Amino acid sequence: MRSRMQPRNLRQQVDDERRRRNIIFFTIVIMAFFYMGIALVLGNMGFLKYSALTKTKNRLDTEITTLDKENKALKAHVSALKDDNFYIEKYAREEYGLAKPGEYVFQFKDDGR
Repeated sequence: MRSRMQPRNLRQQVDDERRRRNIIFFTIVIMAFFYMGIALVLGNMGFLKYSALTKTKNRLDTEITTLDKENKALKAHVSALKDDNFYIEKYAREEYGLAKPGEYVFQFKDDGR
């Protein structure tokens, strides 16, 4: 009877050990996938960081485009002030209220009507 019990107990021990190893292996695999998923979303180079950087890049691109347009307009303004006598005269009249000798400058006040 004793010889009959040993193989059965040995078989149970082998099965229990195999089950235990499988549980440990799958637990480690699941934890690794869980960690990689969290790192992919929340990590230093994760999805949330990527989306924030993409928004910042788009905002900076639009700001660069706006500044380029403004820069071109200012360059045209400076060029006109350097070369175009009519533009210089117009600018002096509009911005500083200057006039040629013998001319009168009329200024109208807006009283909110």
